[in-house]
Amino acid sequence: MYDFLLTEEERKLKGEVRKFVREKVPSSLIRAMDADQVKYPKEYVESLAAQNLLGLRFSKEWGGRGMKWTGEVAAIEEIGVLGSGMSCLYSLVSICGEAIHHFGTPEQKAKYLKPTLGGKLFCAEALTEPRGGSDFFGATTLAKKDGNHYILNGQKRFVVGAEGADYFLVYAKTAPEAEPHQSISCFIVERDKDVEVKHVYGLLGSRGGGTGRLYFRDTKVPAKNLVGPLNGGFLVFNRMMIPERLTTAAGALGMARCCLEIATRYSDRRKAFGETIRKFEAVSFRVADSIAKLDAARSLVYVTARHVDEGFDSRRMVSEAKKTSTEMLWEVVNHSMQVMGGIGYTNVYPIERFFRDARLQMIWTGTNEIMNLLIQHEFYRETLKRESDVRDVEKDAMDLEGEEEKVYE
Repeated sequence: MYDFLLTEEERKLKGEVRKFVREKVPSSLIRAMDADQVKYPKEYVESLAAQNLLGLRFSKEWGGRGMKWTGEVAAIEEIGVLGSGMSCLYSLVSICGEAIHHFGTPEQKAKYLKPTLGGKLFCAEALTEPRGGSDFFGATTLAKKDGNHYILNGQKRFVVGAEGADYFLVYAKTAPEAEPHQSISCFIVERDKDVEVKHVYGLLGSRGGGTGRLYFRDTKVPAKNLVGPLNGGFLVFNRMMIPERLTTAAGALGMARCCLEIATRYSDRRKAFGETIRKFEAVSFRVADSIAKLDAARSLVYVTARHVDEGFDSRRMVSEAKKTSTEMLWEVVNHSMQVMGGIGYTNVYPIERFFRDARLQMIWTGTNEIMNLLIQHEFYRETLKRESDVRDVEKDAMDLEGEEEKVYE
């Protein structure tokens, strides 16, 4: 029902991705990833590249399609039905590519972006550290200038795609004594003998994406691999909020949709007390609630995509979209499992896998608490700024003599 929001080109793209998901991704691969038998599905990323489905928003010069966010959101929603491991690997190209496409030099784009979109190189973003997740500026990984190189020392963890990546987008302190917003720089760090990749933990869900920990021990990084200005990592990070949060929001739509469809088909077949269970309001009303929440989240995600495409400051919008869509997913997966009863709790159906996948969506790319922090901050700023140019509704109160009751201190 949302196809009317898409251009003809975007509708065609959505069909391409839906066909790819249906025909090119074997169920055996998804099962193997969830069983931790596959650490990184390189062939999956290569097959996406072969169909020219990676980095859709980036210019054709570097292998993209020059499309808009609305098209990419439609594509990621379709990828989402494969689960968060697959959708995250798909989105990594959009996330890491954003930094290189927007801030990178022509040489960096030629060396890293183009082969990434062509499925020849694989990327990962290294942001979180053992001592801090949400505290981005609390990073302790250091990068010290040494001639034409920087020497990196430190650790990063929860790096999705680490197992298969050829290079990493790494944030490190280059001016530890400076103000936090002016202390961090962003680098492209190639995988070599001085970068140790370690698989040190299991995951509840979202498996098979090659999540690991990175150790930098006197790792030499050419100065030409600096992305954006020196000590300007905040500028890169601020820009990266958009692809990180919008891709997460879009993937959640696909995950929620397929769970709801499974539960809907089940409730139309399963019988109890002589009736299909969809006839019982306890069941059908959960489906109705789920439909409404999914459509509301989808509306916000697509409007946000259009907001970004129009070039507006979209930090609040992408944070709202990420928060709303991931919390919707959590509710819809739970509703779907409840509709299906005990069988939904088994691995006879994939609802239990999506249940495990869904929990992470409210944590990664910024916890939903961080989303709340940014949303309220931006709203306060916007509301107080325009206080003088909107109707003073307080004067519509019944008690016209009550000004003395408005005590603020």
